[in-house]
Amino acid sequence: MSGQLSGSMGAHRKGIIILTYVLAALELTCLFMQFSFLPYLSRTLGLDSVNFGYLQTIFGTLQLLGGPVFGRFADQYGARAALSLSFVAASTLYLLLAASCSPALPGVFLLFASRLPSALMHTLTAAQMVITDLTAPAERPAALGRLGLCFGVGIIFGSLLGGTLSTTYGIQCPAIVAFVVTFLGAILSFTCIPVTTKDTSVQSAHQGGSNAGVFDLKAITRLLLLPRVLPVFLVKVISGLPAGLFLVMFSIISMDFFQLEAAEAGYLMSFIGILQMVIQGLVVGRLSTRFQEEALLQSSVLVYAVVGLGMALMSNVLHFCLLVPGLVFSLCTLNVVTDSMLTKAVSASDTGTMLGLSASVHPLTRTVGPTLGGLMYRSYGVSIFGHVQLMVNLLVLLVLWRKPLSQKKDKTR
Repeated sequence: MSGQLSGSMGAHRKGIIILTYVLAALELTCLFMQFSFLPYLSRTLGLDSVNFGYLQTIFGTLQLLGGPVFGRFADQYGARAALSLSFVAASTLYLLLAASCSPALPGVFLLFASRLPSALMHTLTAAQMVITDLTAPAERPAALGRLGLCFGVGIIFGSLLGGTLSTTYGIQCPAIVAFVVTFLGAILSFTCIPVTTKDTSVQSAHQGGSNAGVFDLKAITRLLLLPRVLPVFLVKVISGLPAGLFLVMFSIISMDFFQLEAAEAGYLMSFIGILQMVIQGLVVGRLSTRFQEEALLQSSVLVYAVVGLGMALMSNVLHFCLLVPGLVFSLCTLNVVTDSMLTKAVSASDTGTMLGLSASVHPLTRTVGPTLGGLMYRSYGVSIFGHVQLMVNLLVLLVLWRKPLSQKKDKTR
């Protein structure tokens, strides 16, 4: 009888995890649909490249500020509330985008207003929280890595649908489709996801503990400054920043340096998306069962450095295509391993806040990237991204070899 009960509970957890993957894929598909048609919508509304940059900066800044707060909200109010809130925010954003396409409405105002809900659009963070709560620590890297499949689906189908729908049915169509899909996601989240995915003992202990609010910055900062958290978080930020700056500038580099047409650039992005699906969804999970997380972290930093050397020497798009597998491997491994290590370094009641802090790294890159990356590219060319990536990751690797993170964990125990 107990075996049947545990089996039914395991099947229930597996069903929730599968639904979470589906919801993440839907949200990411809509997000990349937005990225594909937003430049054309802004041009239609008369925005120049400077104002479009402001639009992107607002989006990145709001996601940066909202990530830790959203994670704390998820810890306090549960998975259902977090996922539902994220999808409601997303549907609001796409509704405003669709409204901005109407000639009878103030399009520019609505376009900038559509950035505001992005502070609460963190479906991927909520999905990571659900998977973290429902998997054992040993299974966590593989389970989190499978979100890479969702990310790849989002890149491929989102980019394809955004361009096809806007070309065939008008610029407003992708926004309407994204609104319908995210509204459906909100309904599925509210009706099918449990109120909380944490264990009952963890949830009751959390409720009986601190009464700090969602916006309590001290509680958020306390987690970040933990001895087992800060070193891993700094490695995640510092090691991935140079590659992040390159990817932020990739659309400009593909036009100016690689001399690619729009369709060719789309094919290259699809190639990157497929590689990310395979590496993060399949390769990283298998590696995590054979090697320790710290060894995988060091290998990702080492490959980053080697790819940086190749980027400093590359002269055409073929050279870049040869470097893409290494770049994607480092990117996926660094993100999955650091997320897993960070969630293990905090109590089960704080995993949402920790994942929110971790998720703020990418918006930070999108916020400072256009300005810093633009200055680097204009002053020194494409090779500067490779030189910086090589030097930064060699320094990080040296620190990791001299002071392994496992030693820092032992000292804190």
